[in-house]
Amino acid sequence: MNSTYWLTNTRLETSYLVNEGKVTGTNSENFNLLIKDKKITKIIAASEEITDNLPQKDAKQLLALPSFIEKHCHLDKTLLGDRWRPVRPVRNIFERLEIEKEVLPSLETTTQERAEMLLKKYVEFGITHVRTHVDIYPEVGLKNLENVQKALRKFEGKLTYEIVAFPQHGLLRTDSRDLIREALKNGASFVGGVDPATVDGDIDVSLKTMVELAVEGNAGIDLHLHDPDHLGIYTMKKLAQLTKEAGLQGKVAISHAFGLGDIPISQAEEMAGLLADGGITIISSVPIDRKFPPMGLLREHGVPVAVGCDNIFDVWSPFGNGDILERVGRLAEISHWVDERSLSQALYYITGGKTPLNQEGKQVWPKVGDEANLVLVEASCSAEAVARRSKRVATFFNGEMTAGSLEAY
Repeated sequence: MNSTYWLTNTRLETSYLVNEGKVTGTNSENFNLLIKDKKITKIIAASEEITDNLPQKDAKQLLALPSFIEKHCHLDKTLLGDRWRPVRPVRNIFERLEIEKEVLPSLETTTQERAEMLLKKYVEFGITHVRTHVDIYPEVGLKNLENVQKALRKFEGKLTYEIVAFPQHGLLRTDSRDLIREALKNGASFVGGVDPATVDGDIDVSLKTMVELAVEGNAGIDLHLHDPDHLGIYTMKKLAQLTKEAGLQGKVAISHAFGLGDIPISQAEEMAGLLADGGITIISSVPIDRKFPPMGLLREHGVPVAVGCDNIFDVWSPFGNGDILERVGRLAEISHWVDERSLSQALYYITGGKTPLNQEGKQVWPKVGDEANLVLVEASCSAEAVARRSKRVATFFNGEMTAGSLEAY
C-alpha cells in the first residue's frame, strides 16, 4: 500500500562551506518532504506551514541520505545464524572450494534462513538494492538459486535485487554452461565467472563463453577477477574487446579486478580509458590485505565504480557484518580521503552515484520526483556519516519505512 505523508524536520545538505577557496564544512537546513506514490513530490522549508491534513512523521532533524546499494554479496555463502566456524588454512583456491562444498550442506541452518538473516541486516543498515552472486555447479544445480530467491521474495517491498549465476568452481572447469543457461531462464540476470586463467585455464574460451551466454540470454556479465598484475590486465583488455564486439556496453562488471592495483598509475589511466569506453563497471570489496583498483582515479576517468561487502562470515573469511557504510569508510581511510569534500563524495560508491551535493557543492539530491528511497542517520553531514559510520535510525524504500523507528528515537 502506498501512503501519502509529510516527512518533517528532515536535515538536508544545501552546500559546502568554503573559506579562502577551500571546502571547510557542509551547510545544511531542515525541510519537510511530501512523500506520495513512492516518490518525493514536494520539498519545503521546515519553517513553512503545512496547510493540509496529511499525516506527518517527524524526522527529528536526522540527516537524510540516498539509500545504499550492496553491489557484491553472496547470500548463499554466509554462515550468519549458524555456529562459529574457524576459517581453515588452504594452499590454493581449489582447496577452499572443496571445503565449501563440504561445509555448506552440513549446516544445521538452511541457505534460505541464513540469506534472510543477512538481508534483514542489510535493510537495517540502509540498503535498498542488492546484487547477489549465487553458486551454480553440478553438485547443487539450481538449489542455491531457488533458496536465495525464496529469501528475496520475503523482502519484496523492502528492496530490489539482481542475481548473478556464478560458476564458483569454474565455468569451463565444471562444464556449467547448461546450468548457467537454466539459471538465466529462472531469474538470474547476469552471467558470472571466475579467474579465466587460474580457474578455467583458458582465458579466451572462458571469456567468449561468458559473452555468448550473456548474448543468448539477454543478460549482463559480472566476472570475479582475482588474477594479479598483467595476467589480470590482459584478461580485462580481452573482456573489454569482446564486450564491444557483442554490444554489451553498460552491462558488464568486473569484481575485484586486483590487477588494476598492481600496475603503475600511468597504465591504470590507460586502462581506465579502455574500461570507460566499454562501459565496464569495476566493483571492489576494498580488501586490506592486498592492493585493489584505484577507485578515485577510475571514477575521474568515467569508469562506473561501486563498492560491495563481498564475504559476510563464510568459509572464506571470518569477517564482515553487512554494513556497506563501514566498507566505504574503509575505502576513504585507505585512500586518504580525509577532507570534507572527499568524504562526502565517497557516498557515490554505495548509492549508485547519488550524493546530496555534487563536486562543486550544488545540492543535487533529493529533488522533486526522486524515488523516496532514503536513510536517516545520526550525523550532521555526509562526511561525518562516512567517517564515523553513523548510526542508521530508519530506512525508507518507495516511501515506506522498512527498518528502524522514529518514535523510539
